[in-house]
Amino acid sequence: MSILRDASILLQLAKGMPREGSHADRLRRFYAPQAQHYDAFRERLLHGRRELIARLPLGPGARVVELGAGTGRNVEFFGERRAEFASIELVDVCTPLLAIARERFSQDTNVKVIETTAEQYQPNEPVDCVYFCYSLSMMANWAAAVGNAVRMLKPGGHIAVVDFYLPDGARRLPIPLAKFWKQWFARDGVHLSDQLLIYLQCQSRTLYVHEGHIRIPYLPVLSAPYMMYVGQRAA
Repeated sequence: MSILRDASILLQLAKGMPREGSHADRLRRFYAPQAQHYDAFRERLLHGRRELIARLPLGPGARVVELGAGTGRNVEFFGERRAEFASIELVDVCTPLLAIARERFSQDTNVKVIETTAEQYQPNEPVDCVYFCYSLSMMANWAAAVGNAVRMLKPGGHIAVVDFYLPDGARRLPIPLAKFWKQWFARDGVHLSDQLLIYLQCQSRTLYVHEGHIRIPYLPVLSAPYMMYVGQRAA
């Protein structure tokens, strides 16, 4: 049943991310119990992924990298056009989620699953697009991951992000609410920052920004801030 399935995931989320071990080991221990139901639960939580991918101007022959790809579910939002891409590289360090990605794309010859970090991976040649879907905030050194992503791009290539964050400027949250969200997400290894969107805009030419709020499943009175961003590397 969906409720029982969700209850097991909510229990894991309530326990929080393990605090000891390497980043990869902590991810493995946290996500292994949830892996088979990961996508079904987060379909209602991780909004904006389909919309972000629809905005990417990628045609036949494109080379694409997803950093923090997890189960690979986001690739499916490309629809039929993904078959025309030259390559799609899915990069992550979480073994249980990557196992699902490998099974999901076992028949897709242009999809490659790679187990390594977003901060270190570099493709064999420059790519047309690098994107993050609710993965960047799970990287303690997210700035290094963004910098590495920009270095992967061809001149004029695109970087895209959809993620939880803390708004800055006129949209800044009241201090108690910002503190609440930082502590809430930190239990599950998510690092919210009010510098994320600013940093992305410094590293690439801004093409599109959307800022909004997401309702939390089973907690309808709570809505978490998120943003979508598409930028372009200078030619």
